[in-house]
Amino acid sequence: MKGCLLAENHILEFRNNDLVPLLFGERNAHIAHIERKLGINISDRGNQLTLTGNKTAIDKAEKVLNSLWDMLNKNQDVGTAEIDAAIRFIEESKKPNGKHHMGNNNIAIQTKKKTIAPRSPNQAAYIKAIQTNEMVFGLGPAGTGKTYLAVSIGVSMYLNGEVERLVFTRPAVEAGERLGFLPGDMKEKVDPYLRPIYDALQDMLPWDVVVKKMETGEIEVAPLAFMRGRTLSNAFVILDEAQNTTVTQMKMFLTRMGESSRVVVTGDITQTDLPIGIKSGLRDAVETLEGIEEIKFIHFNKEDVVRHPLVGKIVHAYDQKNDTKK
Repeated sequence: MKGCLLAENHILEFRNNDLVPLLFGERNAHIAHIERKLGINISDRGNQLTLTGNKTAIDKAEKVLNSLWDMLNKNQDVGTAEIDAAIRFIEESKKPNGKHHMGNNNIAIQTKKKTIAPRSPNQAAYIKAIQTNEMVFGLGPAGTGKTYLAVSIGVSMYLNGEVERLVFTRPAVEAGERLGFLPGDMKEKVDPYLRPIYDALQDMLPWDVVVKKMETGEIEVAPLAFMRGRTLSNAFVILDEAQNTTVTQMKMFLTRMGESSRVVVTGDITQTDLPIGIKSGLRDAVETLEGIEEIKFIHFNKEDVVRHPLVGKIVHAYDQKNDTKK
């Protein structure tokens, strides 16, 4: 970069030597990731970093590193996913109507096992919407954190005594399968469909606690059919994979809401597994309810995908293919 008129040098110093290795990453992996993402050079000497490159990129790298440093000082984990998230927030903040800054710790979610922070501006808006509204729809492709974040907020509210129980449900018919053809009793039949909920819970609570709370009914994971005829009060309720509900099922679920409850509905309208000719209850609910002010709708897109980077590219490729067919 020497001799380039646009190149600049900038030195950052981090004073907590215990946290510096966590910031730099194993074998400087985090530093290398920032270099690749932003197209700059970073050299380290002790607890100092020298950033060389385009001024705009250096400014962005400095903000990323300071955001990660703030996270480490708050005992939050830092990795390449957090680096990518910081870059998303910085790029969004430069837009005319940019939302949220990553350093806003008010939107971090505390559970027994980990602290969970948003990794995109839409995720931050989603968390805020759930925390401040009684009914929220999270809509968008796989990998955007719709279910995981909703479960984490539910767990946090339960631990804080804001709700008395957690209820997680999803339709138990997917990809053309029917429960009657599956082996085992009812629990064994439906558990495979509810596995993502169990996985999220295990990420946030010790598994023995989850099992104990399920035995007492304070945590309930059940297929959607089990919701019929009930009133869900003082509860945090999530309907997952809602695109696979029928219109009748969706209306049934939404009218289960009782006093002091919070309801989150998640799904991807483009991925329904319902038989051809059956309208998705999720699509119908969006069309029917989007004008109600008290119900919030958060729309995710491929830029919000926070799983493996290939997932975002896969979503984009399918979107392009579908666009050409229209």
